Amino acid sequence: MEGMNFDLRQQTVRELNGFLHSAEGKAKRGTISVHHPDGAHNIAAGLNAPVKVVVHGHAGYYAAGMNMHADITIEGSAGTGVAENMMSGRVHVKGFASNSAGASAHGGLLVIDGNAALRCGISLKGGDIVVGGSVGSFSAFMAQAGRMVVCGDAGDGLGDSLYEA
Repeated sequence: MEGMNFDLRQQTVRELNGFLHSAEGKAKRGTISVHHPDGAHNIAAGLNAPVKVVVHGHAGYYAAGMNMHADITIEGSAGTGVAENMMSGRVHVKGFASNSAGASAHGGLLVIDGNAALRCGISLKGGDIVVGGSVGSFSAFMAQAGRMVVCGDAGDGLGDSLYEA
């Protein structure tokens, strides 16, 4: 199972995501490694195939957003909206996550080893979120379904305005 490497110092996020969305990318077996992400936004967004992606460093806004089927690991921290609107698959952030991690997720598994900031799991509609550290205020705000496990502390308003749950 041969993998593939993308270096975001040499290639653009648009080129990376274009490959991941292409027939060749969707059929790729092995790990697709992303080097030097340096906080770039939208890494591995909108995937709809059972591919494995490893981001070697920190990701910016909306990394792994709208994920379906993919297994995405971020070996650093992630900016606002990581795994937003995830439908299935797995996203693992080995560092910390900024605001709105897992927002509006319908399915899948989001694992955050460190802390998650404000509004983690806001409007959660399904799926699972596991946070190894603490979550900020208004996490799981307006959640409808799904599960959230927080191994640390929770800020004010955890689960506020739950409905249809």
